[in-house]
Amino acid sequence: MIPLRLLSRPVTAVSAAPRSLPRLVRFQSTSSSYDNIIVSSPRPGVGLITLNRPRALNALSSALFVELNDALKKYEEDNDIGAIVLTGNDKAFAAGADIKEMAPLTFSEAYVNNFIAPWSYLTSLRKPIISAVSGHALGGGCELAMMCDILYCTKTANFGQPEIKLGTIPGAGGSQRLTAAFGKSKAMEIILTGNNFSGEDAEKYGLAAKAFDGGHKEVLEGALDTAEKIASYSRVAVIAGKEVVNKSQDLGIREGVEYERRIFHSLFGSQDQKIGMKAFADKKKPEWTNS
Repeated sequence: MIPLRLLSRPVTAVSAAPRSLPRLVRFQSTSSSYDNIIVSSPRPGVGLITLNRPRALNALSSALFVELNDALKKYEEDNDIGAIVLTGNDKAFAAGADIKEMAPLTFSEAYVNNFIAPWSYLTSLRKPIISAVSGHALGGGCELAMMCDILYCTKTANFGQPEIKLGTIPGAGGSQRLTAAFGKSKAMEIILTGNNFSGEDAEKYGLAAKAFDGGHKEVLEGALDTAEKIASYSRVAVIAGKEVVNKSQDLGIREGVEYERRIFHSLFGSQDQKIGMKAFADKKKPEWTNS
């Protein structure tokens, strides 16, 4: 998480944030119109969520996460949506947490209210989520991008976990996910120095699935293409595929292979497995029932 004063933009970029200690907002919104995000469905089966605090470089706040989690929940429950893309704009995916909101917190307030725990809601979704990152993805913004199932970025995207410069550490999974992708030594260097790394490096070290030569338009189109392709497959198989890959992070190779095999066996009870294999044998396009 990084204050905007550490960027080239002035701190007034977060002037909309309250100066006094805010009430910690909980995930309970049911509104379909939002102040901090934009939702749309630009491709068949694809839900798009755009972080929309441009004057604050999409700084992350509790109010933003109430809206984001509400939109994610709606897409998760929408049978017409098979994959989700999360993005920002050309200047920032999210430049960090809204420091004015969190700076006054005491330990007991943060601990009792489980501060920033709702930020990880998207990791509980069963539908795949792709982050499309250009510009700054720092602190909480880097963590949010890494929470997604697939990370796409521009080669010039600016990632980092500069919390050490504020006298703190990552709090939304940055240390764990960076270490899983980069290994201990590189993750330790990034977190203890606060140094940033590029989108090109993110692809090189395995954090990003792909780094694009162009700008925001190119990375967003790439993410939408992949999301549309995923959404065209059996929802049952896609959910199962996401589940077994995620399980690999928790299990050793032997236990993971055994778990994968059990999920593989279970898919023989689905209609889509019969449809898919018959269509292959008949050299036809499968018509999925998602059942």
